[in-house]
Amino acid sequence: MSIETPGAQKFFATCPKGLEYLLVDELKALGAGEVHEALAGAHFSGALDAGYRACLWSRLASRVLMPIAEFAAEDGDALYQGALAIDWSEHLAPDASFAVDAVGSTKGITHTQFAALRVKDAIVDQFRSKTGSRPDVDTERPSLRVNLLLRRGRAIVSLDLSGTPLHQRGYRLGKGLAPLKENLAAGMLLRAGWPAVYAQGGGLVDPMCGSGTLLVEAALIAADVAPGLRRDYFGFLGWRGHDAALWKTLHDEAQARATAGAQALKPVFFGFDQDPKVLNEAVHNAQYALMSGFVHLGRQSLEHLHRPHELATPGLVICNPPYGERMTAQDGDIVELYRLLGRKLKSEFPGWRASVITSDVELGRVIGLSADKKYKLYNGALECVLLNFEIASADAPRAEPKPLSPGALMVKNRIDKNYRHLRKIAQREGVECWRVYDADLPEYAAAIDIYRARPIDHGSEAVDYLHVQEYQAPASIDENLARTRLRELVRAAGEALGVPRERVALKQRSRGKGGEKYGRMDERQEFLEVGEGGLLFLVNLYDYLDTGLFLDHRPLRAIVLELARGKRFLNLFCYTGSVSVYAAAGGAAEPTSVDLSATYLDWATRNLQLNGFGGIDQGRNHKLVQADAFEYLQQHSAMYDLIFVDPPTFSNSKRADDFDVQRDHVRLLQLCGERLLPGGTILFSNNFRRFKLDAAALAQFAIKDISAQTIPFDFERNKRIHQAWELRHA
Repeated sequence: MSIETPGAQKFFATCPKGLEYLLVDELKALGAGEVHEALAGAHFSGALDAGYRACLWSRLASRVLMPIAEFAAEDGDALYQGALAIDWSEHLAPDASFAVDAVGSTKGITHTQFAALRVKDAIVDQFRSKTGSRPDVDTERPSLRVNLLLRRGRAIVSLDLSGTPLHQRGYRLGKGLAPLKENLAAGMLLRAGWPAVYAQGGGLVDPMCGSGTLLVEAALIAADVAPGLRRDYFGFLGWRGHDAALWKTLHDEAQARATAGAQALKPVFFGFDQDPKVLNEAVHNAQYALMSGFVHLGRQSLEHLHRPHELATPGLVICNPPYGERMTAQDGDIVELYRLLGRKLKSEFPGWRASVITSDVELGRVIGLSADKKYKLYNGALECVLLNFEIASADAPRAEPKPLSPGALMVKNRIDKNYRHLRKIAQREGVECWRVYDADLPEYAAAIDIYRARPIDHGSEAVDYLHVQEYQAPASIDENLARTRLRELVRAAGEALGVPRERVALKQRSRGKGGEKYGRMDERQEFLEVGEGGLLFLVNLYDYLDTGLFLDHRPLRAIVLELARGKRFLNLFCYTGSVSVYAAAGGAAEPTSVDLSATYLDWATRNLQLNGFGGIDQGRNHKLVQADAFEYLQQHSAMYDLIFVDPPTFSNSKRADDFDVQRDHVRLLQLCGERLLPGGTILFSNNFRRFKLDAAALAQFAIKDISAQTIPFDFERNKRIHQAWELRHA
């Protein structure tokens, strides 16, 4: 499903749920290619060094898997034969050892132990047949660890390059009562912004440090120490394809960086706990990690917490307090513990950042601070939320905003009236993204859409965002006046809908060569997750003119859902794949999505995966093709029952001929007709207001105008937003 680089090896890194997007960023920073997230992990590709670097440098991954085969495995015999077809002598010496781990299930194989045994039997039988001897099984530290994934009748066999979980850095021999895994601790620190805090001269305080995992991980990050540097075992060390010279080069480079980092490291890490037993474990862990000279540890209750006098620059307070589910507070009520934590943060750490993980949102509220960021994470199987706070340095009174002008009051009232009316319909239809205002008052010329969304980093709650697009003002309107009205509109909308300015995305036109145009879009890469029709989609409100989800096409997507079952489906100009997701949800057979943009295809990939469609781990055969639509129709012979065509008004891509929907639609639809099976349907739409369908030139089709039935409730005042037709062979 991804856009492939020829010759690149595929890899999959697993991680705790909630860390997927951080892992994607980390793998990209390590030089991996074709990186995209999946549930509890991320796919990536590259040469062998990409897998080695992930094992050595990833602070977030749990395992790094290298797929070597994929095949149908409906039952145990098919699994055995598929595993037997792999040439295991390429990977394992006859006198070596191995182990097989199995996860997942399929219709004919429901027990992972049975699945692992069938693969083990295939490996042993192949060696006995070829050499007369067999490798041993070692479940602890085998020469080769094999990973088997079963899902929807398919098996994926991978080599586990990590061997043992990568969160086992080698420094933590003792554990507290409720320890954090090292990669989860690293994820908390990254979400809390620790690298930036340290770079600005700040330190770190953990007032309930337990066995010191957060402190050690913070020091390793600050010192640029590769988390796998001191591990003495990896799964690839006994693999026959292991490149020892490459590994030595990477390991030596990491050692040099660690040495330089330790020389520059500042002793700004402070941990406290009232339990002497776990505090002793923290001391040993810091020693094993070679960080004992930088980490200050002391026995102290939360009640006596004070900011260390050595830390003059504001830093980070981070902790993993008792949740209630995982352990019992030894001294006093757990609710009072959280209240005390909040009081200490406000009194002792003004101007600092704080980050607290808990499985109970209500306990988080007891802290008494308003979290500016919330991230859903998993501590093992336990769903938690990480709360990030900015602790105010002083209670500065807020300046009262100026009163709204009469015009701004009018537009605020109109937005409020629209919202109260349309919200009822949206709730009834289960719609979370819809248009609330569309230049209802001509003086305030913009469209405003509401997106009920949650950050893709899995913040715990969905909140409202606004997407405001300015329309071109008439030449008679003074530019300064237009800007003033736009500012008033943004403020009025925020007040009417209760949305703060930081959650308002504004697409503003600016003067430039060639006349009026939209100004430069942002580069925030901030994706949000929204729901529609029981499905999920990623939108980007800031970086592009369009957000990734055409709200006016909502009914068209529903039509595709109804028509798709069992149909061979083609989506041309697929954009971010929202219609493809609907087709997959409707049960389309062998759906294909085509677009010339690699960016949009990657976005479409993520949308499909977000809903469980596509990719080898989902077992769906959803085909994504990077191609010009005309070239695809001319060069491929595949036939389809249902074709969705929503072209842009105009395109001048460097990789294809210029496209003009008015000029080129006849040829486009004729080519679609050549790929349409008897009884099939073409759904054609576009947003060009002055478009005229050339029905005479398309006489081979029976054409039905379905524009009226595809205009959603929130666009009824703007029924020219798009036109749509249904075409069938005459």
